[in-house]
Amino acid sequence: MIYTVTFNPALDYVVQVDHFTLGTVNRTEQESIFCGGKGLNVSTVLAALGYGNTALGFVAGFTGDEIERRVGTLGFRSDFIHVEHGMSRINVKLKSGEETEINGIGPEITKKDVDQLYEKLDCLTKGDILILSGSIPRSIDDDIYERIMEYLDNKGIRIVVDATRDLLSNVLAYHPFLIKPNNHELGEMFGVTLETIEEIIHYGKLLQEKGAENVLISMAGDGAVLITKKGEVFQMGVPSGIVKNSVGAGDSMVAGFVAGYLENGSYEHALRLGSAAGSATAFSQGLAAKEDIMKLYEELLKEGY
Repeated sequence: MIYTVTFNPALDYVVQVDHFTLGTVNRTEQESIFCGGKGLNVSTVLAALGYGNTALGFVAGFTGDEIERRVGTLGFRSDFIHVEHGMSRINVKLKSGEETEINGIGPEITKKDVDQLYEKLDCLTKGDILILSGSIPRSIDDDIYERIMEYLDNKGIRIVVDATRDLLSNVLAYHPFLIKPNNHELGEMFGVTLETIEEIIHYGKLLQEKGAENVLISMAGDGAVLITKKGEVFQMGVPSGIVKNSVGAGDSMVAGFVAGYLENGSYEHALRLGSAAGSATAFSQGLAAKEDIMKLYEELLKEGY
């Protein structure tokens, strides 16, 4: 089984406004509502690629009810914890030349709520995959990733972590199966600016020395690098296309990588499918569909990647 955890799910209200101007009434040209949160993005793309999974996390209020309803139409299962106080977030994504985001706070998550999450994690067994991604709500201690991995340590569960800086650094001792920093985040973790592929590979290997099994480093328009637990280094370019959307591209890469790895155990195939999935989302208005992902996969293959 594959499980994702989204600590702070949201409804993303995406609006297109021509020539947005502060201090005046602006009218939308286009608007959409999606389920937001990095773990839910991963779950959605995994389901699109044919991999059933269960989304864990916390929801509250009428927005939480709507998130749960919408998730029921996306092809994967949810097992959310219902929080008593507050409501799940509404995040406004404004597109008008540049992208601007206004993210909500989310509900008040208590120790009792977190304890319920641990009870659900007790159901995971050897060989399962758990994907931890995204930021931590301010009502939860910021060492929650670390505590979850300590709780599941030595149970044979493959854990994927897609987070930034300290959230990522602090889990390395528990040997995550995969971590996915981007090149800028990787540099920030070591207090350096990375300018060459050789430097990126060098610092990626340092994360392995600290405990990560596989390190996937995304580099936006410059592609991606994978450093495997076997010591292999794979580089992947990007297919051609027009970037329309930055939301969810990294999550799609994680989903594609996991799906590709589960398909045949090939790290090279996993990297190619992950890169195709990330690009397909970047070239779409929302999260990528399987047909678009596979087209870009074949393009990468033809280009020699």
